[in-house]
Amino acid sequence: MHELSIALSILELVEDEADRLGVGGVAAVRVRIGPLSGVVKEPLLSAFELARESSSLVDCELKIEEIPIVAHCPTCNVNRTIPSPQWMLCPDCGTPATDVIHGHELEIAGLEVEA
Repeated sequence: MHELSIALSILELVEDEADRLGVGGVAAVRVRIGPLSGVVKEPLLSAFELARESSSLVDCELKIEEIPIVAHCPTCNVNRTIPSPQWMLCPDCGTPATDVIHGHELEIAGLEVEA
């Protein structure tokens, strides 16, 4: 379950940033994940709940924004949302989606801090 190591890393980064900023606490951390990142939302939420209990962020909530796969279609010359990682084709013309623009994300997007 690699989501646990990811959750631990998120908590460590958030603790470091909260210390650096000198904030009283962190109410929530916002994370963006794409379907091509290899991270699944539900296991990450469960792992985060487990990991935060042994951290200074016991009450911190994990808010996940799921980013769709977006690829540039050279045939249509436009960016298209790809409906499934198993079907990496332009949904309009069927050209293989080789230039992926979004969908690999695994990033901390922001912190909700307590005053």
